[in-house]
Amino acid sequence: MALVTIDARDKTPIYAQLERGLRAAMATSRLKPGDQLPTVRQLAVELSINANTVARVYADLERSGAIETRRGVGSFVTVSADKARPAREHDKRLRAFVTRVLAEAATDGFSAEEIADAISSHHSGGR
Repeated sequence: MALVTIDARDKTPIYAQLERGLRAAMATSRLKPGDQLPTVRQLAVELSINANTVARVYADLERSGAIETRRGVGSFVTVSADKARPAREHDKRLRAFVTRVLAEAATDGFSAEEIADAISSHHSGGR
């Protein structure tokens, strides 16, 4: 299985797809702390994308502390799965999830208060 896939038909920029894919691999522990990433050139060839795009993503991941690059050795994952996604992305995804749940709940005739009560009850063990 490929580490990351790029979908040319996706309207999301290749850069964003690559960063999201690498962070997802870290978040799901397909990439663990200490694992070495492919070189910029290897990943660019494998994905048929520009090496500058890969280099930019690696640089951004390094600035965020997700990876560390050792000159002449390579790039290595430095974060654990729970730290792989930036907090702002987590919050954004959570808000989008809640929006979808509430929209579906409204379609089915449930209020936000009923949903919150059901989640609270489910979480505390009462079903």
